[in-house]
Amino acid sequence: MTNRAVQLAEMEKLVAEKRERETYSRIDFLRPYPWQYKFLESSQENAQTLLMAANRVGKTYIGAANISYHATGLYPSWWKGHKWDTPITCWAAGVSSESTKDILQNELMGPPDDPSMKGAGTLPKHCLGESTRKAQVPNALQSILVKHHTEGVFDGWSRIVFKAFEQGESKFMGVSVHEIWLDEQPPDGLFTQCITRTANTGGHVTMTFTPEDGVTLVIHQFTKNRQKGQALLHATWEDAPHLTKEVQEQLLSVYGEHERDMRSKGIPVFGSGPVYTVLETDFVVDPFEIPEYWPAIAAIDFGWDHPTAVVWFRWDRDADILYQVDEYRRRTETVAIHAAAINARVPCPMVWPHDGLVHEKGSGVTMADQYRHAGVQMLPLHFSNPLAPGEPGKGNFKIEPGINAVHERLQTGRMKVFRTCNETIEEYRMYHRENGIIHALDDDLMSAQRYAAQSTRFAEVQGRTGSGYSRTFDSKLNYAPLHLV
Repeated sequence: MTNRAVQLAEMEKLVAEKRERETYSRIDFLRPYPWQYKFLESSQENAQTLLMAANRVGKTYIGAANISYHATGLYPSWWKGHKWDTPITCWAAGVSSESTKDILQNELMGPPDDPSMKGAGTLPKHCLGESTRKAQVPNALQSILVKHHTEGVFDGWSRIVFKAFEQGESKFMGVSVHEIWLDEQPPDGLFTQCITRTANTGGHVTMTFTPEDGVTLVIHQFTKNRQKGQALLHATWEDAPHLTKEVQEQLLSVYGEHERDMRSKGIPVFGSGPVYTVLETDFVVDPFEIPEYWPAIAAIDFGWDHPTAVVWFRWDRDADILYQVDEYRRRTETVAIHAAAINARVPCPMVWPHDGLVHEKGSGVTMADQYRHAGVQMLPLHFSNPLAPGEPGKGNFKIEPGINAVHERLQTGRMKVFRTCNETIEEYRMYHRENGIIHALDDDLMSAQRYAAQSTRFAEVQGRTGSGYSRTFDSKLNYAPLHLV
């Protein structure tokens, strides 16, 4: 082999090694933006950090990098945050098991559906150990072992556990954890549980999200009542050099005016006053005979001390107008009573929220299955907002996207409520925000309405399955019971 051939072979080898390192040791090439440095440093003096940032700025990636540094102990020379000198336990949690896989697992481990890319995330491939798969979620992991090092020397295995908010607070109880990363706006009670889990380890809870759910209690805590040991950081599009002006303008063009500050600056929607600003006269209509070919959808909001509420919609698909034609609201009654009232109407698909997965203490049967066993046509999966084009996963159950969608329908005349739905109209009048937070009292029909309005993809034409709506009205606009057609 000639000298030139030897040189070429050596060069090709070096190029291949560089590509290998760039792919499977990505974190070695991380050069954080200034705000990302501040985020990584915040653990030195704070137990809880909220990074409330704009979309597309790199908040999830830096959250994954933070977990990787702590789990491996391979801190860079410029590191000024807290350092762990023993193997640790970490939690990484998103809204659902699907989104946790598609976003958090992907950032930490590499594409979940490509085994050859395992190690192409922020966790270096040479640090990855055995993993445990999550049941019933293809390509999702329950946990992964990671080699930990102190002063560059391997000293044991850290463990990263993947979790989802939809599992409920009970799945965030019972054990001590060193690092917890929440990559979306968490339910208030779940955040409190995470603080408890890290209390006796001297650990940290970090949150990275765009405030799509408005001013929740968690945001109110960090913005209005921040305590010692809590850090609030921001990042806007202007803080992310990779987002050119052209890209920013293109992104803004697809967002509604009311959400542009939230999307581009990470600023939640503050304020007080009504949630919906449309006059009743613009959406309350007299009942009329519903065409048989209009699909039907219903939705339930579970309750006990506060009412169980159900709404029924018919959908004029051609004009894309939803009509709420019926309602039900009753407190402190059994599933059997509620189910009987529901089954007295003509059956149609029933949308239900994620708390329907909670098991009843006595029987161990979920709330959704109790209704299912009582003959209610419950959908197979809990409510989720429809996916945006190109969005991965199976959707989320965030409140604000649904609020925005319902508000837009009301503003554009694409949602109407029959005048006979008196309790819904009553709730509408009282539905308001206080300091930006939705006042979650007497809002049960409003919640059910939002579930149904965001679930038209499941609506069915009842006549095709042997049933349908048929309703008559007297001169006082009272209605007779629904009956089969």
